[in-house]
Amino acid sequence: MSTHHNFNREEIKFLEGPQSRYKDFLFTLKVVFEFIKGFRVLHFVGPCITVFGSARFKEDHPHYESARKLSGLIAKKGFTIMTGGGPGIMEAANRGAMEVGGKSVGCNIVLPFEQHPNPYLQKYTNIRYFFVRKVLLLKYSYGLVAMPGGFGTMDELFEVLTLIQTMMIKRYPVVIFGKEYHAKLLEYVEDMKKNGTISPEDSDLYLVTDSIDEAVEFIATHTIIPFGLKPKVKSKWLWE
Repeated sequence: MSTHHNFNREEIKFLEGPQSRYKDFLFTLKVVFEFIKGFRVLHFVGPCITVFGSARFKEDHPHYESARKLSGLIAKKGFTIMTGGGPGIMEAANRGAMEVGGKSVGCNIVLPFEQHPNPYLQKYTNIRYFFVRKVLLLKYSYGLVAMPGGFGTMDELFEVLTLIQTMMIKRYPVVIFGKEYHAKLLEYVEDMKKNGTISPEDSDLYLVTDSIDEAVEFIATHTIIPFGLKPKVKSKWLWE
């Protein structure tokens, strides 16, 4: 049995109910250490656009190629491409950035089946807790692209939308890429509006598109000027 697997079995116990105060304190210290480790690795990566999506798509899948091309064009705008660091869409996004000479970073999650960082990362950190990883991905991002994905992608997408909706973070561009793939999801969002559980204007928090060019333009328009970013001063954007 791997050490990563042992680690995860041990930490899962934290979620099973009350523990001693000493064990809770030790867990808190581990979480703080994970944050500090992430801050140290990612502090100088520059403004990032985070790309989420399934780890299960292979290199020959159309969604992989879309993520690769889209991320390359975003990187050409001066942004660092940030992902969860694993395979599939994450690999495609990091690969697209590197292929155009852009910057590519990741927050890889430590899982029982040992997800390995993909080979297209210039900097990355291994994170043991999903909630820590999500905070790090949000902290350094100026925009989000949600490619087709599974539970994890939906979790990350709706957490970002919730934080923007409740004004816990400054509004930034969110792109949901793939109209056909997300059609049922968007129908459900419309049902939520009809039932009054979200506001009609909440659907303005994101762009749904199949166009790579439209997605890139939407991100650039809602980041570079609103946030005062200056891509011509390269040293302020990217690490040396």
